[in-house]
Amino acid sequence: MGKGRLEAFSDGVLAVAITIMVLELKVPHDPSIAAMLALWPVFLSYVLSFIYIGIYWNNHHHMLHATQHVSGGVLWANLHLLFWLSLIPFTTGWMGENHFAPLPTALYGVVLLMAAIAYYILQQRIVAVNGPECALALAVGSDWKGKASPLFYLAAIPLAFVSPWISCALYVAVAMIWLVPDRRIERRLVADA
Repeated sequence: MGKGRLEAFSDGVLAVAITIMVLELKVPHDPSIAAMLALWPVFLSYVLSFIYIGIYWNNHHHMLHATQHVSGGVLWANLHLLFWLSLIPFTTGWMGENHFAPLPTALYGVVLLMAAIAYYILQQRIVAVNGPECALALAVGSDWKGKASPLFYLAAIPLAFVSPWISCALYVAVAMIWLVPDRRIERRLVADA
């Protein structure tokens, strides 16, 4: 089964998620700096979520580039990932509108954790379909980033009730880990060429 429709659908869902988030940024009716500064929590949560969706889009693109075949299981695993990513606009808005209150900040972490788990499941389904010697399996290897990220989220979720800012710092730390370009898949594809 080809992967073209899966890629196009995924790109569309992620584009819609980003669009929904930006539409939630309300323009202040007062032309003052104070009115703009009042929006900082909403804008800050938007920036963080935009980066997260960008990271997922980038890694998803690379993962599918290294994929030769997909199956029904891969399609469902991809939908599972898109489900969690589609919740990011909701948790982003709730967290920003409530100035990083404990519960919305914790729920944001739950969504990030579930998206990370869903991404791992998708990766494993692709490897199962394409074989243990496929480019993706060889490129990912031990995947320390993929293993460390859920641990950060698991720590951040309960810490949101102690200090939401500690949770946010952990969310930013994970984003920074993934923001550094990961060339493993690109190197593997060049080596296989």
